[in-house]
Amino acid sequence: MKIILSPMHGVTDLPFRRLIRELSGTHAPFFVSEFLSTGSSVFLTPSNLRAIRFCKEEEPFCAQIFGHNAERLASAALQAQELRAAFVELNAGCPAPKVASKGSGSGLLRDLPNLQKILHSIKSVLKVPLYLKCRLGWDESSIVVNEILEIAQGCGVEQLTVHGRTKVQGYKGSANWDAIGEVATKAKIPVIGNGDINNAEIALERIKNYGVKGISVGRAALHNPWIFLQIANAMEGREPAEITGAQVCQAIFRYEELLREDNLRPGQILGRLKQISSRLCLGFNAALPEFRLKVLRSETCQDFLDNFSSSAILSPNAFSLPYTVGS
Repeated sequence: MKIILSPMHGVTDLPFRRLIRELSGTHAPFFVSEFLSTGSSVFLTPSNLRAIRFCKEEEPFCAQIFGHNAERLASAALQAQELRAAFVELNAGCPAPKVASKGSGSGLLRDLPNLQKILHSIKSVLKVPLYLKCRLGWDESSIVVNEILEIAQGCGVEQLTVHGRTKVQGYKGSANWDAIGEVATKAKIPVIGNGDINNAEIALERIKNYGVKGISVGRAALHNPWIFLQIANAMEGREPAEITGAQVCQAIFRYEELLREDNLRPGQILGRLKQISSRLCLGFNAALPEFRLKVLRSETCQDFLDNFSSSAILSPNAFSLPYTVGS
C-alpha cells in the first residue's frame, strides 16, 4: 500500500520533507517534488533546480511537472529523468487560477485532447514510469475523471492519483470518495486517493472501502507531521503514539536547523516556522490565543524559538493533535 506526501507549493521542499522523513521513522511516505513549472523555454531555472533536489533517503523520488505545452513538458520530463528522478508525474489537478487559467494543472481538465497529446509526448521520451494526478473535473457539470482514466491507460500512464474535488471547489466542501472508488474499481492501473485524509482512522477507512492502491496526504501533514507514523501504526494494528508538547518543541527546533542547513535567509526561515507553528498551535488547548499570538508576533528566529520553548504549556500532555485516531 503506497502512502504519499502530496506536493504542496511553498511547503513540501527539501527541509520539510526531511522533517517528515525523520518524524516518520521507518515509515516515511513516498516523496514527490514541489510543482515544477514548464512555462519558461528553459526548464532548469534556479527555482526549478532548487525544487527538484532530493536526498538519498528519499529515493525513489518523483518529480511533478505542470504546464500545457506538450513539447516543453516532454523536454522537462526527460531532464527530470536525467537528474535521477525515478518517476515523473504530470499535474492535471492544481486549481490555482494563475495555473488553471493558462491551460495547465486543472486547466487540462477542459482540454482532454491536449492532455492526451501531452501524455503521449512525455511517454515517448521517458524510460522511468509516468504518473498522472488529476481532479474529478472542472466543475460538477463536467466530471471527466473516467475519461481521463481511459486516456491515461491508453497512453501508458502507470499510476493515477485522483483528488476527489473539482477545480471550482478548490479545497472547499468534501472530497467525493465515491467517485474515487468508482475510478479505482474500473482501473487497470493503481489508483491513489486524495482528499480529506486527516487522520490514521480515516486513512484506513478509505483504503478498506474504496479499492485504492494507496492514499496521498497533503494539508494534514502541516497540522500533524507525525501522521505518516500514525497511519503506519494503525495499519499494523498498533495504537498511535501520543505526541507531547516537548516532542512538538523538538520538531520545531529541528525544522529550524533543516531550514538553516538549506541556506534560507533568516526572514524566509522565520516565515516557514510561523507557517507550520500556526497549524501546530491548534493542538494546544491551554492558553492557545496568548501562545499563538506570542509566537506568531516573533520578529526574529531566535525570538520565535525562545517564545516557543519557554511557553508554560509545552509540558507533557499539554498537546493534543487536531488530527489523531479517535478525534
